[in-house]
Amino acid sequence: NDIEYIRSYYFNKLEIIRFSSSVGKYVGYTELGVKNAENFNKDLSDLAAMNAQKETYCKHNIDNW
Repeated sequence: NDIEYIRSYYFNKLEIIRFSSSVGKYVGYTELGVKNAENFNKDLSDLAAMNAQKETYCKHNIDNW
C-alpha cells in the first residue's frame, strides 16, 4: 500500500501534467496540462492501463530493490 506509480510530463523543466496511481487520474499543473489532463481522463482504457502499472511494474520489481 506504500507504493505509488507516478508518471510526469515536463516541458522546459516545468511539470505540466502527472498521473498518480493514488489519485487514479491525470492532474494538470499548467493551463496546457489541465486541458490535456481533461482529455486523458476521458480515455478510460488508458486510465485502466496506467492504474495497472502499479501492479505490473512497481510491485513486480519491489524485491529487486
